[in-house]
Parts: sequence; structure tokens; C-alpha cells
Amino acid sequence: MRSVRARAALGATLVVAVALTVAGLAVLLVLRGNLTDRAGLEAEVTAREVAGELALGKAYAELEASDDDSHPVQVTDEEGRVVAVSKDLEAISGTGASQVVPASPAPVPSPGDDDDDDDDDDDGTAPPRSEVSSDPPDFTNGTATVDGETADYRFATVEVTTQKDVTLTVHAGAPLAAEQEAVNTVRTSMLAGLPVMLLVVAGVTWLVTRRALRPVEGIRRELAAITASEDLGRRVPEPDSRDEIARLARTTNETLTVLEGSVDRQRRFVADASHELRSPIASLRTQLEVGAAHPELLDVPGAVADTVRLQVLAADLLLLARLDAGERPGRTAVDLGALVREEISQRAADRIPPEVSVTDAELLEVGGSRGQLARVVGNLLDNAERHAERSVAVSVRADRGDVLVEVTDDGAGVPEAERARIFERFVRLDDARSRDDGGAGLGLAIARDVASRHGGTLTVGTAPGGGARFTLRLPGRPGAGAAGDG
Repeated sequence: MRSVRARAALGATLVVAVALTVAGLAVLLVLRGNLTDRAGLEAEVTAREVAGELALGKAYAELEASDDDSHPVQVTDEEGRVVAVSKDLEAISGTGASQVVPASPAPVPSPGDDDDDDDDDDDGTAPPRSEVSSDPPDFTNGTATVDGETADYRFATVEVTTQKDVTLTVHAGAPLAAEQEAVNTVRTSMLAGLPVMLLVVAGVTWLVTRRALRPVEGIRRELAAITASEDLGRRVPEPDSRDEIARLARTTNETLTVLEGSVDRQRRFVADASHELRSPIASLRTQLEVGAAHPELLDVPGAVADTVRLQVLAADLLLLARLDAGERPGRTAVDLGALVREEISQRAADRIPPEVSVTDAELLEVGGSRGQLARVVGNLLDNAERHAERSVAVSVRADRGDVLVEVTDDGAGVPEAERARIFERFVRLDDARSRDDGGAGLGLAIARDVASRHGGTLTVGTAPGGGARFTLRLPGRPGAGAAGDG
């Protein structure tokens, strides 16, 4: 069953069916118990009436309470012999004695017994005191046939002691026909109503689930259309409700927005990379073709420069690809102060040699990839030298548990409106600058991505002298001397 609506309807129907079944059984048990208790109370009343008559010395044949056909009565003595039965009783079970004919001769009291009582009084001995047992009666279920009709009864058993000190047991029954009829009626009604109730529950659940899942189907259709058309500019419909489905639609649209931006950046990246590679490759090919035809005209330095540029651009593209793939940097301890000094020492022949300032902290260590961090520092130095007029300065210091590397120049600076854009790939603000002098526009993008992968940030601001100030902030290694100078 692949439909959510069908599974929901079936699940709800099963739950309701189990609940109704359990509730119905409970109702039937309670109803049967109450009606059985009522029948037992009727039987107890009849049994105590008969016992009361016997306690008063009434003869067995004269018992009035036993004349009721609806309440069969059976009286037995201490030896289990039947001494009295109700009128028209033909068969009985459940009382311990199945006889319905009094034993002959039955020890029935007689009016002459009163003389014996007088003699006992003359002797000064008090006659035995008759008594009906006050103990709760015993209840049993059985059957009885009265006047040719057999039915189920609830029997109550009561003991009585007569004036002759004879203990008798009275069994009186009350019919269970009302209880059985009521239970059967309720059971039939439940069995007839249960399928209707389950059909209603299943139908309502199906309709409600269908209505609730209608937006989901709209989202699915739109996603299928987006997949088929590859148009990431489309968005799924967002319902007006504030439930989980509305949040799903909003999250889906946000995901599509991010995916569209990612695809657009990828397309621009491929286009820009192709454009950047085309120029040095075309230039290198032209020089080689000219050199092949006229060796004396071969511009070897230019060919080498184009080859170096291709090599640098290929290395930058490879690093960006690895960063986009989610490559995690290592956690090697890197001393940024020593790293900066090393990078500057390799730039003695630069147009503007940088001035470096490192705080006196013993270690300014961070965790990460030494090669990638060296690329960040190198890119920042290249960018500063490219835009500086006369000076480039580098400082390394600790700040509240972080290590800061600041690279400043005395150039024109970066306009505030362009400070976020310069970190995009293949972006160069000076369009008039030649490609050979201006680079491919990947250095700052690589620097920012590497800083982010190392848990840090790279920002740009204004230097005190009016140029640009790039600030690289990386989390310092605990206990590495980066305590901070506030």
C-alpha cells in the first residue's frame, strides 16, 4: 500500500475498530454484571422470604413465597434431602440437588408440635430459637423447568434454623432472561453499528488526509516539472497555512534558491575560467607558431610568462575545486608569524617590498594546512603590491584568543559598496588594468574560502593612510601564546 492516504485511513480504521471493540466488551461486561447482580438480589429477597416463613414454623406445603412461578424455590435439609419445592417446578440444576420431589416422609412441622413445646416450657427448658442466617448468600447460575418451560436462573442460597433446631437450606432463583435479552440487544446493536462507524471513520480520514496532502501533491508536481525542465527559477506553491507542509514548501523554495545561485555561480565560474584560459593559451600558441616559422622572432620570455600564468591559474582552479568539494584542512600547528616572515623573505625582488611587524608573543599558532594558509598570505601580499603606491605593511598579533594578520597598502582603497563583491570569483574592480598586471580575480576568493574552511574570516576595511586593509582572523591554538592583547 503505497498511498499515504490509504495507510492513514487504514490505520485510523484499525485503531477505532480496536477501541470500539474494547469499549463494547467493557460495556457488555458491565451491563451483564449489573443485570446479574439485580437478578441475584431478587433471588436473595425470595430466599429470605421463604427462610423467614420457615423460621416462623410454617409448614412446607403452606409456604407462600414458593407459589411464585417466576422464582423457583428448593429447600433441602442438613442431609441434602429435598423437603420442599415451589409450585410447578419440574427440573432444576445449579443448586446442588437435582430432585424436585420432596423426600417421603418429609420432616415437616405439625401443629401437634406445639404441645411438645409446652412440655419443654413446663420443664423449665427454653425452646430453640429460630434464626435466618445473616451471612451473605451464595450465588450460582443454573437452569430450572417450570410448567414445561426451561430457562436460566440466578440462584441465591440462604440457611435458616427452625424452631425445632433443624437447619434448612433455601435455594431461590430469579430469571436471567431480562439480562440475556438486554445483553443480546446491546451486542446486536454494536455489531450492526460497528461496520457503519468504521466506514465513516475510514471515509472521513481519507477525505481529511486527501485535503491535507493536496499541497504536498502540488509541491511534488512542481518539483517534477522543475526536474524535467531544468528551470531552477521556478518555485513550488506555498500554502497559506502555517503547518508543517507550509514550512516544507518554504524550505523547498529556499533550497531551490540556494541551488539556483550555486548553479549560476558554477556556470559563471566555468565561463570565466574558459575566458581566462583562452587568452594565455591563444597568446602562447601564437608565440610558438611564430617561433616555429621564424625562430629568430620567438619571444621566449613572453612564452614563459604565459606558461607561468597558465600554471598559476590552473593551480588556483584546482584549489577552488577542492574547496568546493568540501575538502577539510589538516590540523597541523602553523606559526603565522614565522609563515609571514617566510613569505616576505621570498619577495625581495618585488616592486614594493612589504614591511612586516610581528608581536613579541612566543608563538602565534593556528591549526590548519600550512600550504593553504601560505596561499592566503601570498594572495593578500600580491593584491596589496598590485594596488599600492609606495608601501605595503604586514602585522601579525594575538587578539582575544585569535591570531590576526593585517595587510595594508597606501593605494586607492576599496569603495564600501564593493567590499563584498571583491571576494567573488573573477571579479576585478579596475577594468582598465591589463590582465597581465591585474591577475585573474581569484586570489581574494581563494583567500576568503580558505579562511572560512579554517574557521576564520577575511574582511576588508580602510587603512589609516587611506588605502585598503585586509584582516585575516583565525582561531588560535589553546596554550600557544595567543592570549591576546585586548
